[in-house]
Amino acid sequence: MLSSTRITHILVASFTVAGCGVYSFKRHLIEEALAEAPEQEPHVMFRGFRPTSLRVQNVESLSHNTKRLRFEYPDQTWTSGLQLTSSVLVFCWPQKSWFPAIRPYTPVSSLNQRGFLDLVVKKYPHGKVSSHLHTLQPGDSLYFLGPLPGGYRWSAVTANEHSRVYLIAGGSGITPTYQLARGILEDNPNANIKVQVVFGANTAQDLVLKKELDILQQRFADRLQMHYLVSEAGPSTGEADNKDVSYGARVNTSRLRQLFGVGREGDEKVFICGPPGMEKALVGGKSCGRGILEELGFQKDQVHIF
Repeated sequence: MLSSTRITHILVASFTVAGCGVYSFKRHLIEEALAEAPEQEPHVMFRGFRPTSLRVQNVESLSHNTKRLRFEYPDQTWTSGLQLTSSVLVFCWPQKSWFPAIRPYTPVSSLNQRGFLDLVVKKYPHGKVSSHLHTLQPGDSLYFLGPLPGGYRWSAVTANEHSRVYLIAGGSGITPTYQLARGILEDNPNANIKVQVVFGANTAQDLVLKKELDILQQRFADRLQMHYLVSEAGPSTGEADNKDVSYGARVNTSRLRQLFGVGREGDEKVFICGPPGMEKALVGGKSCGRGILEELGFQKDQVHIF
């Protein structure tokens, strides 16, 4: 089951391609990519949902199927112009295809970072976009379109409305989760809001961004709690034993009750991003009844799915 935000992203991409026409759209992308900075705001990379092209500056392997790609801006003084929880659309043309493959990605670099943007990309067996991105090398270019709103506008006002925020991520869903956790903590240094992140993965190697999350926890030790849940029984051969990782653990009712406790406050908020099966188990539905979060006392308006 797709969330309303994901459906919106798909519709936006589909109408963009259909409205422009395949040939004219591709030509428009190329022409815009060669243009100078947007006239209305020379210090912002993404503004007004205009297509652009960025060059790969660096590629780093994070695991057997995940890479971090750094894309440089035309000017090292520019920032992304993105808002918290927003993303960008990535376009590529697979071999022998007139139609572009399109997918939204959430940057993991700071939205105020000058000069570049980082994407963490997990390669899927039949993923046209992720497979293409994994072939990119420094000097190659990629087409972008943005900003794409995330369906929930976080602001300084919002930060004062919540006493505690729970972020539940599965697999590659950690990218918007990391962006939001970082933004909540860094952009609201004087707020009393507490943040708990639950990150579920199949193996410890799949815990991408763990280094960054651990640094964030050290910086905000009094406000951030990290919980790493790995479904494999224990460390793989040759793998270091991460003492802060819970092995043989899954995102389920008993585990979340243990981590979140009992007794809910009305100003608490939950954000979810992960595989459809995990999201369905958490929020429930007509075919499966009550979800885990409802069993724990959360109301529907307290839960947001990316």
